[in-house]
Amino acid sequence: MSDLLIKPRTHDKTYHSLTAEQAGWTYLNFEAKILEAGEQIVGDTGDYEYCFALLGGNFKVEAAGQVWETGNGRKDVFSGIGHAMYLSRRTPFVLTAQSPGTDIAICKVPSDEDHPPRMKRPEEAAIEYRGGDNANRQINSLLEPGFGCHKIVCVEVYTPSGNWSSFPAHKHDERKVAEDGTLLEANLEEIYVYKIDKPQGYAIQQVYTEDRSLDEIIRVKNNEAVLVPKGYHPVVAGHGYNVYYLNFLAGSDQSLANTSDPDHDWIYGTWKGADPRLPIVTAEMNR
Repeated sequence: MSDLLIKPRTHDKTYHSLTAEQAGWTYLNFEAKILEAGEQIVGDTGDYEYCFALLGGNFKVEAAGQVWETGNGRKDVFSGIGHAMYLSRRTPFVLTAQSPGTDIAICKVPSDEDHPPRMKRPEEAAIEYRGGDNANRQINSLLEPGFGCHKIVCVEVYTPSGNWSSFPAHKHDERKVAEDGTLLEANLEEIYVYKIDKPQGYAIQQVYTEDRSLDEIIRVKNNEAVLVPKGYHPVVAGHGYNVYYLNFLAGSDQSLANTSDPDHDWIYGTWKGADPRLPIVTAEMNR
């Protein structure tokens, strides 16, 4: 099995738990949990900023003297757009699940900055369609570049059956700045957390560097995760299966600045149409 593939824990409400130290990283810590109605996560962000991304169900968050409730959470990732709750460092909090089987992904990143807490709601998510033809996909920005936080970026991506995604391939493993100060590429750690619309479905992800010192092709199933420590990282959805992945990123900049694989740059601008299956989800689907 690839060292980059993280399989979910079975018979454990916390089905993923990965520290930056375990991953060999500096910033990105990740958990995913299933909570029953009324079950709570009680904690303090300490020296970290947090993002709680709602994959399914509803929750309430009490923190910084305020209360936020999702209210219109989705049944699952194929039934609407996600809520994202951001908390800055040094913030005690109580998160309470408000429906059975509430599915939550959690990112925490060390921070020395203070930012206001905020719940980003489905109707606020910027929806983008990238690529075209059979490389067309939907991206929903939950904590987008420019969001009021220190380092975390969080997006969710929907790739229709048989389509390519994160393609043409790109990387973000070294910080590059133009002479005028424009950020050309950020150095980011990244995790892909997968959901497939049928239990037997799968996606294929490649992670490779230009010199092929890293070159892995990984078959990914529902609830599995892939670490991207460096290199290019395209995805293909298995035919017959719509594929979702949640991306958490953190690193040198709160940015998605990247460099594409020059071997495939010619593909940009060659698409002749859009995939009629998009959008796969909308905010109007949220219950």
